[in-house]
Amino acid sequence: MTVQAPAYPPIRTPRLELDVVLPHEYDLLALDRTDPRLWIDRGFSNPHLHLVDDPGPLPYRWPQIQRRPELAPYLLRLAVHRQERVIIGSAGFHAIPDEAGMVEIGLEIVPPWRHQGFATEVLHGMWGWVIEQPGVRMLRYTVSPANAPSQSIIRGLGFTWQGQQQDPVDGPEDIYQMSAEEYRQRYLPSPS
Repeated sequence: MTVQAPAYPPIRTPRLELDVVLPHEYDLLALDRTDPRLWIDRGFSNPHLHLVDDPGPLPYRWPQIQRRPELAPYLLRLAVHRQERVIIGSAGFHAIPDEAGMVEIGLEIVPPWRHQGFATEVLHGMWGWVIEQPGVRMLRYTVSPANAPSQSIIRGLGFTWQGQQQDPVDGPEDIYQMSAEEYRQRYLPSPS
């Protein structure tokens, strides 16, 4: 099997690659999320059926990609375990930065891989990448008040609680934010 070079380089973290879902792959996912052609040329597999039983953000992202395929690096990346070469989750921003420079992230780790630090690793990979993109000034993370593991992660990272919002699908969500500059100072090494 030949593994093609990705159109967009993956974000590499200590244990993961965050691989962009490519525009043509959205088309395959929209037709049949079990399509055996998915990921075959990417060098990884999906034994946990991530995004198959539950499409996650796909119904929202596919129309965005149809209108603007260049948004692919922002909208959805697969979390691929580098050693095992399996999809263990995904993450993506809801859109490019808004007029205030804010980007909001969503993520999911499949149950067998939870509670091993992968969610935090994915967040750091995604945020480290996005703060280097033009116009990004604020990072946002929203989470159900009942989601104790995610609440613990975001508070542990030092994000500030901003209030609550009512999501039409997910119900009440706590809003956490951190400026891109503060994130850079806290988590990225300064150039020597």
